[in-house]
Amino acid sequence: MEDHTNPEIKGGQGQVLKPETYRDSIGTMEQSGKRKWVFPKKPKGRYTNYRNIVAYTLLLFYFALPFITINGNPALKLDVINRQIFIIGQPFYPQDFFILTLGAIVSLICIIIFTIAFGRIFCGWICPQTIFLENVFRKIEYAIEGDRNKQMKLDRQEWDSEKIWKRGLKWTIYLILSLIFTHFMFMYIVGYQEVFRIVREGPFEHPTNFIAMILLTAAFYFVFAWFREQVCTLVCPYGRLQAVLIDKETINVFYDFNRGENRSKWRKGEDRKAAGKGDCIDCYQCVVVCPTGIDIRDGQQLECVNCTACIDACDEVMDKVGLPKGLIRYASEKEIETGNPVKFNARMKGFTILLIALQFLLGYLLYNRPDMEAKFIKPAGSTFFVRDGKITNTYSYTFLNKTNEKKIVNIRIIEPTNGEITSSGSSKIIVERDKIVKGTINVSFPESQIKLSKQNIELGVYDLEGNLIDSYKTYFEGPFKIQF
Repeated sequence: MEDHTNPEIKGGQGQVLKPETYRDSIGTMEQSGKRKWVFPKKPKGRYTNYRNIVAYTLLLFYFALPFITINGNPALKLDVINRQIFIIGQPFYPQDFFILTLGAIVSLICIIIFTIAFGRIFCGWICPQTIFLENVFRKIEYAIEGDRNKQMKLDRQEWDSEKIWKRGLKWTIYLILSLIFTHFMFMYIVGYQEVFRIVREGPFEHPTNFIAMILLTAAFYFVFAWFREQVCTLVCPYGRLQAVLIDKETINVFYDFNRGENRSKWRKGEDRKAAGKGDCIDCYQCVVVCPTGIDIRDGQQLECVNCTACIDACDEVMDKVGLPKGLIRYASEKEIETGNPVKFNARMKGFTILLIALQFLLGYLLYNRPDMEAKFIKPAGSTFFVRDGKITNTYSYTFLNKTNEKKIVNIRIIEPTNGEITSSGSSKIIVERDKIVKGTINVSFPESQIKLSKQNIELGVYDLEGNLIDSYKTYFEGPFKIQF
């Protein structure tokens, strides 16, 4: 096993540095196992501005999507209980479960490939946990309690009037926001009309929904008011996958130890290079701004969510002391070790092409499915009957229209070709959008054509233009015949 008790770090002049301390436990937990609360400094800078734009765009999308319809269907609805699933306005049914399963597998592969090539950019930029915490709840905390130092002071002081009203106001707003976010989550399950109806009619009319809403609100409040970064460091399986997915060519947030070591405090007018000192002035700004409480200078760590707060903090310090920016930056471990900048090499091109191909495959799975699903089943206990030299079987049919438009169809025999179909109703069957139609038909063949007691046949469903929409293979029963 490797010994991590006294790790070695290479310095800027090639010397080996042996730090006096090295974190070998979770950054948000004491050695005793007690929770260590993180008070990150409010980040600011180029990457923070970019992330804010992405976050608020996604939040706007989150609030708007339940109200968007495509061809009269919800853009996204995942009502698994009532088996109503809509993705980009397209309805999906239990019969389409294999498509959704394949889609989930393709999505998982995309996540793995993306992580191998580009690290945990998803965690820092797109993950709902990061967006809700850093761009909603943390913003409110800064507005009420102030920045890092004021929050730490408030945490240490007794429960006086100031602490009571600030914490009370913060927790009240958190609770209201949790309730609002939970209602929108419900809209993705049952639809916004149903949520409005439940709210209008009150909890006594819908006790089950009310209890579920309260439990989800409590969970939402618990995660963002108390559990916070523990979700990323202890619970999220994606963070655990990082250890086996990344390699030396994966792009992540890295500290350039070759340039930064030996780290030492800043002295104005000093020639740091001549003194054998690196560019890191040991100001700890990259540490105090980290929302998961780690020191990025210790190397790549599972707790790092690539939020780029340390990049902005370090760049600001480097700019103030007149040193080049990029001491902490997006880079690969190989780039840090060799000094060669990251290039969009063949490996990244290959992964990007594979990602695009998988996305096209996922789109193909979602959109290229039959417009209608047809089944022809012989009723239980039914048998054939013979009349006027023809053998007749009865079938129950079920048509499921998966499109957003009404379908008018008819049934034909594909194989064998010289049979006929009769039904009690019209030969044209109307199937409304997103509806199921059931009925019965009789299929007849001349006695001379039925050679077996059970013979395979194929029935097809056609539109008015004669285009085949779906087909179904079943069997046709006839009298037992001895074959010579």
